[in-house]
Amino acid sequence: MQQLYVKFDDVEQVKAFVNEINKVKANFEMGSGRRIVDAKSIIGVLSLDLTQPQELRCDSDDMRMINRIEPFLYRRKPQCVGA
Repeated sequence: MQQLYVKFDDVEQVKAFVNEINKVKANFEMGSGRRIVDAKSIIGVLSLDLTQPQELRCDSDDMRMINRIEPFLYRRKPQCVGA
């Protein structure tokens, strides 16, 4: 199982993300805290707080899946450390 974080800027990105993961034969869950939805459901994904990064869990270790969703992956910005 893989655990990643994804973040969306708008509804069009959500649509593109759901379309991409629906091409993969694996189970996907997304959410934060106690709110978890089927990530292949556009209505489920849109019901989440998309202003925050969401945890994505997938039962596949296929690296091609990572390549498909790479544009949606959340990467924390490095923090500046004072001199």
